[in-house]
Amino acid sequence: MLKLFSRFLSVGIINTLIHWMVFAALYCLNTRQWLANLLAFIVAVTFSFFANARWTFKAEATTFRYVIFVAFMGMMATGIGSFADHTHINPIITLISFSIISLVFGFIYSNFIVFKVKK
Repeated sequence: MLKLFSRFLSVGIINTLIHWMVFAALYCLNTRQWLANLLAFIVAVTFSFFANARWTFKAEATTFRYVIFVAFMGMMATGIGSFADHTHINPIITLISFSIISLVFGFIYSNFIVFKVKK
């Protein structure tokens, strides 16, 4: 499990950089945080999904898996971004919060649902 998480974390670091850069660009264009976070997530999640399917979980990257992964994680991105807009949280706090929350819950969801490990 630790090896899987380490690989997931490595992909997550690159994914986070992609997410943050897209979020920053959109936010600088006066995009609301919930939308900037969701769009940045969608760009980054595509990389993350395929990298984790191939490298972390060594599983087939199917359309169904992609859809359920993006739907779950997208709801999280939208929820956190909406909360940030409603409470006027600094965008940096939004990014850090989402990165930590998505790392933990993304790994659990990926490992036990999306790329269910066969025992």
